[in-house]
Amino acid sequence: MATHFTNSPQFRLIVRDLGQNGEIPKTLIISRSPTDNIDAAEIPLSKIKVEGGSTPPSNVVESKTVYGVVGFITLQNNEYIIVITDRERIGTIKNADVYRVKSVSVVSITRNNMTPNQAKSENIYLQKLEDHFDTNNMYFSYGYDLTQSLQRQASTSPHPGWKQADPRFFWNHYLCEKMMNGDDHEDNNYSMSDFILPIMQGFISINRAQVHGHPFAFALLSRRSRLRAGTRYFSRGIDKDGNVSNFVETEQLVIYDGSDAVGGYDFTGRHQMSYIQTRGSIPVFWSQVINMRYTPKLWLDTGDDSLKAMKTHFKDQVATYGPQILVNLVNKKGYEYPLAQAYSQGVIKTGDPNLTYIHFDFHHECRKMRWDRIKILIDQIEGQLEQQGYCYYNATNSHKPFIEKAQTSVVRSNCMDCLDRTNVVQSAIAKWVLSRQLQQLQILRPGEIVDEQIDFMHLYRKVWADNADAISLGYSGTGALKTDYTRTGKRTKTGAFEDLTKSLMRYVKNNYMDGARQDGFDLALGVYRVSSTSWEDSPYNLNTPLIIHIVPLVVLLSAIMCIFGVMLISYSGITSTTLICLFIAFWFSLLVTTFHYMLQNSQCYVDWPRLVAVPGQSDSNILKPSAEALTSTYLPRKFGKQAQRRSSKELSALEEGDQIPLKKMS
Repeated sequence: MATHFTNSPQFRLIVRDLGQNGEIPKTLIISRSPTDNIDAAEIPLSKIKVEGGSTPPSNVVESKTVYGVVGFITLQNNEYIIVITDRERIGTIKNADVYRVKSVSVVSITRNNMTPNQAKSENIYLQKLEDHFDTNNMYFSYGYDLTQSLQRQASTSPHPGWKQADPRFFWNHYLCEKMMNGDDHEDNNYSMSDFILPIMQGFISINRAQVHGHPFAFALLSRRSRLRAGTRYFSRGIDKDGNVSNFVETEQLVIYDGSDAVGGYDFTGRHQMSYIQTRGSIPVFWSQVINMRYTPKLWLDTGDDSLKAMKTHFKDQVATYGPQILVNLVNKKGYEYPLAQAYSQGVIKTGDPNLTYIHFDFHHECRKMRWDRIKILIDQIEGQLEQQGYCYYNATNSHKPFIEKAQTSVVRSNCMDCLDRTNVVQSAIAKWVLSRQLQQLQILRPGEIVDEQIDFMHLYRKVWADNADAISLGYSGTGALKTDYTRTGKRTKTGAFEDLTKSLMRYVKNNYMDGARQDGFDLALGVYRVSSTSWEDSPYNLNTPLIIHIVPLVVLLSAIMCIFGVMLISYSGITSTTLICLFIAFWFSLLVTTFHYMLQNSQCYVDWPRLVAVPGQSDSNILKPSAEALTSTYLPRKFGKQAQRRSSKELSALEEGDQIPLKKMS
């Protein structure tokens, strides 16, 4: 594809599709004349049309190569088209190339004049949008539906273009709404559907593998749901519609052309095998309100509304995947136990015979780095795995392919974050299934397992560890923990030290950086739709008092002076230390006082989302400050337009659970 700007009497942006595989080239034309309403922030559909042919336009002032249209978005003052400007080829699935988005360009298609404050607000939105696409793994294919599993593709009637995509994993669905709505516009000679390119967020790895001289393609695809998407502490539990946070469908693919297949990386797929697992947050109303402490307070609601949402969730899951084998990996005591209890009781109350609940306390069973004990869980569910099966799509006769074997249920795993422990268990279950698949293809001999194939296991562990890192990066901001076991098959002290480092990084990012990342999710997915407002009403117009900015500097200065005082005692040679001790005592008391102030006012120092409120923010029903509080120099006058507070006493009330519609669990 290519985009062109022209300097004709009309402002025109032209996207040319040069056509593939014999298709007719098409051109998407976006035009705006000087007589149009210059104050309109959005171009009407009547100014967008699709024409046949791909002849380069005249009067081109700027041109660039693009690889797809992500979609359209209207911000505060202008409308933009988002296009893919760089891509990386990952591999092929059934002769269709799969790409990772390397970079996008957000191009304005309106030219409205803006005041400096309006431009400031608009640039903030643009930065959030660009950061979202830069920091999350996005994938697309022109010839293979990445949003649908192999079994769903084989068992459903095909629909043209984007209409067959699974809306849960169609990441740019909101951004494509304009093109979807323009399909039937009277001025279009060709449907705008031709330019709709579903993008999947998550992870894809496609590799050529070989076992006993048999070459085959080994692929792993993890699809993150766009419903209730977000960051670790700002997206927890379930919503009223039954959508859970961090829901990911992971599909392991084996594509084999038979023992007489020619080598290389392109497999036509005479034999196609797939195995699906899912993960998702514990499906009850719960949250963790960040407060600068390493472990936030746990908030939990097990009322009727929570149970109703759980029933909705599992009704949808059973309809999509069949019966659910629920593997809960959280601790059976301590901080995590209330959630485990709420989950198990909720499953019992649903009364659904399609749900099998298994609680495997991962940390207890695998303590002292005995991670080989995951086999205890595999042995426990082995009978259900045998009954569940996997998908085997037999295409040896390309004219009459058929599903020889279907996966009839799914394992749904979770821990607190659905990241680290979940990754380890999912890779172990997938490995067990893979041995059976390769035996059926006669790549492995009866009774043989993939663990015995040293070269292949090196690839297998690497792919699953990379998957763990990618899924964790999108949710927590860091790579996954425990990947030393996934990569090497054993737990190491070096890996434990790396996990400590990642845990500290998670603390910093989740408390002080994730608000901005959550805004990126909400903006790109349409959870928040920008309205035309003044800078004074912008969610990014923060008027926090000076003291809020000064206190962290005082904390830093006090810590430095305390260290300086200790160094004076050790190295100065001063015989009398009374004065130095008083010096240290003063700065230490100031350090304690100011740090205590920050903890008491932690909501002013953590990075909250500014666009959509979360529990502990505006959903907490925190009262707006009184007129007296607004004039106080010691309290924030405004907190991101949404969450506002009057005193540290109010924060104490929040910590006691009085200000949010959830119950605190100790």
